[in-house]
Amino acid sequence: MNDGGHMHGMAAAAPGSSNGTMNMMHRRHMMMHMTFFWGKNAEILFDGWPGYDHLGMYVLALAVVFFLALIVEWLSHCNILRQTSASDRSASAGLLQTLMYAVRIGLAYLVMLAVMSFNAGVFLVAIAGHGIGFFLFGSRAFNKQSVSSGKPSDLPPMNCC
Repeated sequence: MNDGGHMHGMAAAAPGSSNGTMNMMHRRHMMMHMTFFWGKNAEILFDGWPGYDHLGMYVLALAVVFFLALIVEWLSHCNILRQTSASDRSASAGLLQTLMYAVRIGLAYLVMLAVMSFNAGVFLVAIAGHGIGFFLFGSRAFNKQSVSSGKPSDLPPMNCC
């Protein structure tokens, strides 16, 4: 049934095509979910990735999303730039800090786009990656600095508080 240009549940055969069943199967895989769903048949970040009925590729996609979220947290709490008064104000330090910020935001947007696949597994590994990343790099559990030292990370925090 055609509802405003969108096909629901069935696909029309392409003009001149004698194989309407193959076209229907191809159309079914291109359907975008608008609610959370469970399963390995999803498209995450790229067209056709991880593919359909490929459990190994789905697990790899989940691992990629997890590590992207972990790297976002690492970049949010890392102290790569040296703490010297002269280099804190130099143009090269500012450019490096800007580059790190752009990479962090780009990776955060990739994680967000992956979550927009509405796959519940992707959602859970994104949360796990951010949570474990914060535990390792941002919490007091592994923080080697004293709380009173007050040296912030190289980049501003990603929260709005």
